Amino acid sequence: MIALVNTNRMRPVVAPLGLDYLAGAARSAGLEVEILDLCLTDDPEAAARRFFARLDPELVGLTFRNVDDCFWPSGRSFVEELAGTVSLIRTLTNAPIVLGGVGFSIFGRRLVDRVGADFGIRGDGEQALIALVGEIRGGKHLERVPGLLWRDAARALANEPAWPRELNVPTARDAIDNLSYFRLGGQAGVETKRGCHRHCIYCADPVAKGPTVRQREPAEVAAEVESLLRQGINVLHLCDGEFNIPREHAREVCEALIRRGLGERVRWYAYMSVVPFDADLAAAMRRAGCVGIDFTGDSASDLMLASYREAHRRADLAAAVALCRKNGIAVMIDLLLGGPGETPDTLADTIAFVKSIAPDCVGAPLGVRVYPNTPLAGLLAARGPLEDLPGIRRGYDGPVDLLRPTFYISEQLGERPAALVRDLIAGDERFFGPADGGVPGDADEPRDHNYSDNMALVEAVRHGARGAWWDILRGLRARA
Repeated sequence: MIALVNTNRMRPVVAPLGLDYLAGAARSAGLEVEILDLCLTDDPEAAARRFFARLDPELVGLTFRNVDDCFWPSGRSFVEELAGTVSLIRTLTNAPIVLGGVGFSIFGRRLVDRVGADFGIRGDGEQALIALVGEIRGGKHLERVPGLLWRDAARALANEPAWPRELNVPTARDAIDNLSYFRLGGQAGVETKRGCHRHCIYCADPVAKGPTVRQREPAEVAAEVESLLRQGINVLHLCDGEFNIPREHAREVCEALIRRGLGERVRWYAYMSVVPFDADLAAAMRRAGCVGIDFTGDSASDLMLASYREAHRRADLAAAVALCRKNGIAVMIDLLLGGPGETPDTLADTIAFVKSIAPDCVGAPLGVRVYPNTPLAGLLAARGPLEDLPGIRRGYDGPVDLLRPTFYISEQLGERPAALVRDLIAGDERFFGPADGGVPGDADEPRDHNYSDNMALVEAVRHGARGAWWDILRGLRARA
């Protein structure tokens, strides 16, 4: 028997989608699986003690979704919580511990060593976990396990990441308590693909999920949506990095949902690239049940979009918002302010243009999280030691450690960049603006869209709000 543990305790709750897929795949392979969900308990230590008092697993798998909250200035890390969970489990069972999940896959070896796990799986876990159990039981040929990180005597070993060309995951979605998550979190997640072949300088998706797009069969996605609907869950969020990359697959998924009549029975939201997006895709998405799109806008300055290596330009932003308006789809533009080359002029250009095209809401966080093995990390390292760069922002002393929340804000924005952004926003209620984080004399309420432990969201969902969290927040502002 293997035990799978959900370590994410963020509020509002996020259903552990990867764990659901993982458990379903393991059970389909004939493995007995028990799940310890530390998110749906008020006392995780007591829950863990009860769980392991009645079970004796041969392997314990921990999923680690978020390394930190990805927001400056809060910069809340979850690594110490993970280390505490591993330490607790060590006292309750002698079974080896394996780490996995998107957050884990970004850092891999660093996290295995930091928290004292026996193994880690970088990349997809569905096939890799089954292979690991087989090798533990039998041949001990750990080099055969996709994505495995482990130690052999004094050596640290690593297999190639587990990014199988064929992406097949279970559709039943019955391994976790999805309905409770829906009631407490307001939405459920579905993946239609994994991986990304784009080269945005800041993004860790190619590091964690692979540098190619691996698509699921559209009919399989529709079957999964139908299985969630049978559980009473009718509001979904597509967890792809960008639903419309590639466009043809997105269109096929929409058609699969429409053929089953699901567009009239579910509401769903998606993350999307600004391009490719056209009238045909927008109309198909609306017929398939899409009610909201969060676009990776990054900037409306063509200079900054080139700096970020984005494929779209400001005119594409305007066209995307117009298409959403025509099709009755709520639209959010997520900006990323303060990257390399950002100046007061590019900030002003971006905010003025976004106001003019009138999306429903705008995420305007300040500061770019620096992840290892991304183009941004390489660009900054080429300038010299990160400790010496004036644009590096962090809440810790000593050497720069990218495992800890570390951000870059263009030094050209001066000493009070958040105040500059808020002045440009000028009270526009559509914007979720930044906070300075303890700058003397700047005690304004942040009013950002950091979802981690966001009590306004928790209360709204508890009172019946459903949907993407940005859409719930904009509804709260409209009623304020």
